[in-house]
Amino acid sequence: MLEKPKLFLDSKQFWLSMLFLSSLLAIRIFLIYSDYKEFKDKPFYFTEVNVLQAYEKYKNNRYYTVLKLYSSDLDIQFFTISSIPSKEIYQRLRMKLFPNFKMRFMEYLGTSFISSQVNEIYPKESDLKGRILDYIDKQHQNSMVANFYSAIFLAKPLSKALRKQVSILGVSHLIALSGFHLGILSGLLFFLLRPIYRVFQQRYFPYRFDLIDVGFIVLIILAGFVWFVGSPPSLIRSYMMILSTWILLILGVELLTLSFLVTVILILLIIFPHLLLSLAFWLSIIGVFYIFLLLHYISHLNNITITALISFGLFVLMLPIVHIVFPIVSPLQLGSPFLSLIFTLFYPLSIFLHLICIGDILDSVLIQLFTLKGTTLEIVVNPFLGGAYLLLSIGAFYFRKIFYLLLIVAFGFFIYFFIYFWI
Repeated sequence: MLEKPKLFLDSKQFWLSMLFLSSLLAIRIFLIYSDYKEFKDKPFYFTEVNVLQAYEKYKNNRYYTVLKLYSSDLDIQFFTISSIPSKEIYQRLRMKLFPNFKMRFMEYLGTSFISSQVNEIYPKESDLKGRILDYIDKQHQNSMVANFYSAIFLAKPLSKALRKQVSILGVSHLIALSGFHLGILSGLLFFLLRPIYRVFQQRYFPYRFDLIDVGFIVLIILAGFVWFVGSPPSLIRSYMMILSTWILLILGVELLTLSFLVTVILILLIIFPHLLLSLAFWLSIIGVFYIFLLLHYISHLNNITITALISFGLFVLMLPIVHIVFPIVSPLQLGSPFLSLIFTLFYPLSIFLHLICIGDILDSVLIQLFTLKGTTLEIVVNPFLGGAYLLLSIGAFYFRKIFYLLLIVAFGFFIYFFIYFWI
């Protein structure tokens, strides 16, 4: 059996390509640094912003609203505070920003805090996204369930209470739109469009290949979806990964390699350099890496077995990495792999149910899930241990014995995290 050609012919070609891409990234960051110097040296800016998130907090005997905003004029995402109640703040604002000359470049590149003044609140727009959100909300009496569906369909931020509950359940990856959702949607679209395409293919263009044509249509629809929901970092990464995979599949190039993953990462960072400081982006990249690692060793098994092993294997392998930054541990998280498998069917089903206006049919089940109470602990993995674990993971890609050692270490962490609940 002929082997698929590799993305790079040899290590020299790989390193030269990485040097070229890294140089482009360095130039891109230098240009942003020039913008940063200009931004912080001016006393104020007027700009229009999109409201990404707005919630109220109470501190020092007063309520205030925390705003997470994005300015397309300045291409920055930032936090600020306002005395205006969150219910009075809609999708767009006109702001006066007061840059702090002490602002560091890493803050500018990531998500910083900027003092501001709200000059104008634009009326709530009756756009398509707003109408869809209203359509979803009207099908649910429970606000937490409505928030859940708005999050998995349109990337609407979670309420504080729901965010805490999904963290306890260990299903944050199911709520935040990511490659998991795009994978389900792409499979569903391909399943629905392929029979229609074949009717025309057999009659008018039997010489065409449906993987190319239907795949291209699916990619256009997914691109529109990513743009429509606001292009969150995890979705951008996922879409680029799907696009790259589709192109290389057509070319017949080997996919499950670290060189492919590193190339996609650098291209993404060149296009969207702000992803460099996005925690969601890097966690999603690590998740993809572990999927590649598992497929590297189990791809010869049948599809059902592969799906089950990836669901449970990814949960165990990601535990040490996730707990570097997210310390909450609960026995409820043990159900996460099962919920991931169920979600594969639940997601397209829930879309269909909302389309026919009976989206509330599963609300009672979701309410029970979101109100489960469980004991929680806070366990933080030392970053140095996490770094060593990542190095071990990279070695596991090249040596089977190191892969088995990685599994032992991962299960060791697993036992360490959850043994407290049984002793």
